[in-house]
Amino acid sequence: MDKNDECCSTHLIDGDGVFNVAGVENFTKEVKLAECGLSYAVVSIMGPQSSGKSTLLNHLFSTNFREMDAYKGRSQTTKGIWMARCVGIEPCTLVMDLEGTDGRERGEDDTTFEKQSALFALAVSDIVLINMWCHDIGREQAANKPLLKTVFQVMMRLFSPRKTTLMFVIRDKTRTPLENLEPVLREDIQKIWDSVPKPQAHKETPLSEFFNVEVVALSSYEEKEEQFKEQVGSLRQQFFHSIAPGGLAGDRRGVVPASGFSFSAQHMWEVIKENRDLDLPAHKVMVATVRCDEISHEKYDTFMANEEWCQLKEAVQSHPVGGFGKKLSSILNTCLSEFDAEATFFDEGVRSTKRKQLEEKLLQLIQPTFQSMLGRIRSDTLERFKEAFDKELKGNMGFAMAARECAGSSMAQFDEECADAVIDQAKWDSSRVRDKLKRDIDAHITEARAAKLAEVTALYETKLNDALAGPVEGLLDGAGDDTWPAMRKLLQRETDAALSGFSDALSGFEMDAQTRDSMLLRLKDYARGVVEAKTKEEAGRVLIRMKDRFSMLFSYDSYSMPRIWSGKENVRAITKTARSASLKLLSVMAAIRLEDERDSIENTLTVALGDGKSGASTKKGTESLDPLASGNWNEVSASKTLITPIQCKSLWKQFNTETEYIVTQAIAAQEASKRNNNWLPPPWAVVALLILGFNEFMTLLRNPLYLGVIFVAFLLVKALWVQLDISGEFRNGALPGFLSIATKFIPTVTNLLGRLAEAGQRKTNNAPQLYPTPASKQKDNEDDKMN
Repeated sequence: MDKNDECCSTHLIDGDGVFNVAGVENFTKEVKLAECGLSYAVVSIMGPQSSGKSTLLNHLFSTNFREMDAYKGRSQTTKGIWMARCVGIEPCTLVMDLEGTDGRERGEDDTTFEKQSALFALAVSDIVLINMWCHDIGREQAANKPLLKTVFQVMMRLFSPRKTTLMFVIRDKTRTPLENLEPVLREDIQKIWDSVPKPQAHKETPLSEFFNVEVVALSSYEEKEEQFKEQVGSLRQQFFHSIAPGGLAGDRRGVVPASGFSFSAQHMWEVIKENRDLDLPAHKVMVATVRCDEISHEKYDTFMANEEWCQLKEAVQSHPVGGFGKKLSSILNTCLSEFDAEATFFDEGVRSTKRKQLEEKLLQLIQPTFQSMLGRIRSDTLERFKEAFDKELKGNMGFAMAARECAGSSMAQFDEECADAVIDQAKWDSSRVRDKLKRDIDAHITEARAAKLAEVTALYETKLNDALAGPVEGLLDGAGDDTWPAMRKLLQRETDAALSGFSDALSGFEMDAQTRDSMLLRLKDYARGVVEAKTKEEAGRVLIRMKDRFSMLFSYDSYSMPRIWSGKENVRAITKTARSASLKLLSVMAAIRLEDERDSIENTLTVALGDGKSGASTKKGTESLDPLASGNWNEVSASKTLITPIQCKSLWKQFNTETEYIVTQAIAAQEASKRNNNWLPPPWAVVALLILGFNEFMTLLRNPLYLGVIFVAFLLVKALWVQLDISGEFRNGALPGFLSIATKFIPTVTNLLGRLAEAGQRKTNNAPQLYPTPASKQKDNEDDKMN
């Protein structure tokens, strides 16, 4: 592979101090710096201009920094700061080549960039190589003195500087042994450290607190190139595993994770350029904050795009998802684990905070879905409860037991499904949804209980209505002395039977005794209400019933046969009996008597209306008060009164008026019957007829032929009498009888004579023949042959 491709050298900061953001981002991607975590090191080199810094780095780390061409003269080669990856060194090591100090291009007074780049190198690097000439050691005004002062001065601008390894590379080593050069160099370094002004907090702080000082010497590259390369190769070995304990940067601290290096370097350079003091701990926290935010956003977006999460979110909208909690917890764990892996090397406090924020954002994202899941579980559980509850109610299980068992089973199932939906990372409480489910179940049970109780109550009310309404109507139809006792027995019997069955039905509801007794009492009152309502209904038709009863007793005999008013019947007695029965019916229906209490309604009505009285005052006139001139009965409360006394009086008057016509018709029929049956002449006429007709009677005795004629005439007259139904025709009156007989007389006589002729003809045909005719003989012969 080409060396340029391997080291990926990039211009980090140009000569004008502009940070190459895009170049650094591209560099970190090419070298896959983000994957290194904390396992990386940064090396920088500073020193006088044209002191061979780039040459040293290229030989030491196999980089390709631009080197000075000695044949073209000594001039500035490196402008700004360049960065490359060390080839073939583990762990990943980045090297920065800084612009040389004390260059004529920037001038004697322009040391701003020199100090800024030195501070940047100290803030970023784990190892700083200080390139210096061997002949400058021990000289007061050598080129390394301003450089060291610059390094120590800018170091004081770091609030809490990281510990950095300063490796002094002595170039063009002379014959003087390194053992003799190193003490002198260290002494000069200590003097410079002591002379640099320090903050009050670091007045007594030794140099070793901030720096590890290492000294190496290299031969001249131009004069002893092979020896130089050999010494550089030996030095290169020290950079392998430089961050391991005992390595060149083994005791470094405050390292920024590799994924945040780009942003950290950019921010540091901005702070340094603004000439502000660089607070490395705060900078570390800031870098950790920004980088953790980036990682958090990235993981949040990754979670939102997760296919499994999208499928879960969509599925929950239609139905509960099995294993919801485990699946979502796994996705969350994966997301948070990836965050931990990428942010593991950043500041712990920042990392923990950002992780918690990411977790909270993710939980906020999934909470609506979790609530939807709980809602689905709740609604499905409620539906299953309703189905199971309705099924149990259709069976033989009692209501309370079915409600208790189904509710307990449903709540246990809900708890089980909620446990399956619980997300490990969340401490969400499903008690509110559980309480809502419990309220919904209780509300359904209450509603079902009310409906079931109403159904049971309606069932027994219907039974009572069917058992009482018809019999009550029948008892009132035949109202008599035993009507109300029979009605009381009927009410007691049917009420007891209904209450017994109703009580058994209520036992399945396990209600308290007070409620149960209250419902039984209401059913008992309902039964009484049915009787009272039916009685009031029948009382509204009392006049019709009175007339029907009167008509039945007046118009029909004891065998339920229609009466024929022949004149023998006692119309007055029959009328009195029929009216007394109607008055009895009125007294029975005048009040409700469901309690066995005596009253005088019947006596009052009998006295006031009986014996032909029409409701007027008695014969004593105004001396006594009318007992029916009142709005209520003495012994009966208004609530039990069906027909008031004054209404009874009015009804009786109307009843007499409407039944009077029937009585009148009966009397008229009797009179007509009497007239029709009395067709014989009076006795005196019979006596006169016998005295005056004596001679004619004796004539008949002397001539019997007259008797035969008279007998035949009697037979003819009798036949005409029967055929014409003379007695029946005259029953409707004399004139209608004469007219009817006149129209039927001639047809009847003709019919009678025709029948006599037919009888005579049949007698002649039936006489025996003495001499058979030829036709009859031929017929007899034919019959003999056939036989």
